Amino acid sequence: MAMKKMQNIYYSDKYYDDTFEYRHVMLPKDLAKMVPKGKLMCESEWRGLGVQQSQGWVHYMVHGPEPHILLFRRPITDREAAKKAMLVCT
Repeated sequence: MAMKKMQNIYYSDKYYDDTFEYRHVMLPKDLAKMVPKGKLMCESEWRGLGVQQSQGWVHYMVHGPEPHILLFRRPITDREAAKKAMLVCT
């Protein structure tokens, strides 16, 4: 899976299931120390850490063994579902 680098924050490619579009974001150690322990962050909190992504992403899970990896998802829109279906057909 390819990763995009922005100011030492790494963004995964998007991946999908039938309902959601997902991505994970890896923070450098200095930023990871600023992640609140044991709670999900609202958009203003993760943006405050320097995470940059389009609107609609929700921090949906904390992965205890790797708290520097933030897990995000957002509902698949009809346009995205159509694009995905086209890729399957070709």
